[in-house]
Amino acid sequence: MLHNWAQETEQQVHDIFRKLDGISERNQWKVIRAFQKHRVSDYHFNGSTGYGYNDRGREILDLVYADVFGAEAALVRPHFVSGTHTISCALFGLLRPGDELLYITGRPYDTLHKVIGKPGDGKGSLQDFGIGYREVELQKDGSVDWEEVASQINERTKVIGIQRSRGYDWRSSFTVSEIADMVKRVKGLKPDVLVFVDNCYGEFTEELEPTEVGVDLMAGSLIKNPGGGIAPTGGYVAGTHKAVELTAFRLTAPGIGGEVGATLDTLRAMYQGLFLAPHMVGQALKGSVFAAAMFEKLGFDSNPRWDAPRTDLIQAVKFTDPEQLIAFVQGVQRAAAVDAHVVPEPWDMPGYEHPVIMAAGTFMQGGSLELSADAPIREPYIAYMQGGLTYAHVKFGVLNALSALAERKLIVIKPYIT
Repeated sequence: MLHNWAQETEQQVHDIFRKLDGISERNQWKVIRAFQKHRVSDYHFNGSTGYGYNDRGREILDLVYADVFGAEAALVRPHFVSGTHTISCALFGLLRPGDELLYITGRPYDTLHKVIGKPGDGKGSLQDFGIGYREVELQKDGSVDWEEVASQINERTKVIGIQRSRGYDWRSSFTVSEIADMVKRVKGLKPDVLVFVDNCYGEFTEELEPTEVGVDLMAGSLIKNPGGGIAPTGGYVAGTHKAVELTAFRLTAPGIGGEVGATLDTLRAMYQGLFLAPHMVGQALKGSVFAAAMFEKLGFDSNPRWDAPRTDLIQAVKFTDPEQLIAFVQGVQRAAAVDAHVVPEPWDMPGYEHPVIMAAGTFMQGGSLELSADAPIREPYIAYMQGGLTYAHVKFGVLNALSALAERKLIVIKPYIT
């Protein structure tokens, strides 16, 4: 029955798939042109050891990333251990005691809560260093509350934070066009304010990136979109020369910055991952569209809906109870090529405020450009599926998840009628 539903769904989403193929193609050309401009050769794939002085492959990779993202500069390093670490380095690099960080897109992703911290928490958080923090909740329709933003910006406000992706919220992610409007508005309110964007899950989903519309600095993880499923670790920042330099000083040390850092055997994978990223992201997006259409046909709420514009990898599906939620995530795990025999269970994962269940049968640990799904066990019961290096794998994952729900009699799948 499910295969008949799947065939009908693929006919329904055909035109959306063609649009996504066009975006992937244009982003692929953009990446190739950057490689060609900087004359990438096989000797750039040779890593360095020790201090990593004069690592030409590392230096050229920075220039390629900057061009691809339309930025003045970029810093791409295997030494960033996660997206959260990369964002933390960026924020600590830009902010000083007495400054204030103002997030205008509501509460940021759970793993950043301890980076922001509380005054005097003794853990080295932003607020522990005397850096102020405030946030402006989004309005009910998911848009920025500009009246409240205007009232919150003051002489201490140094950095405006924007989270492009929905995170663990039931809202639309922000398009690059919407981010461009945010930049224009906040710079109108305070011209010297710096705009930072958490770009995780967003790279190559559109034809433009936030740094091409005035953002001062953005950050992301190489085990998400730009690593192409090949980079084994790392992160990047891109933006103005000054903002990137300040982040580099935080990653290593003042005066050293991006001039050192042995790349060992990581460069080939980071170059090849970037080359593959536009195509891989396109495959994942097609999988998300298929997932949304299938679940909507079977009566579930999804966000974004199958025919809505896409600006990140994440597909959210709302369930009625924790049993459905857990069965869905376990069904996605069952479709993995790696660790399909493992049954994920909710647990108190470091950095999260509620028990979290994760399906992560991936070649790269935590690689969320690969097919994965996770969910905090809290109301409303929403699962967040992302990634898929091939569309066929995502389709397989969706069918397995629905089968898991049906086997446990948590949903009823009616026979398909033509």
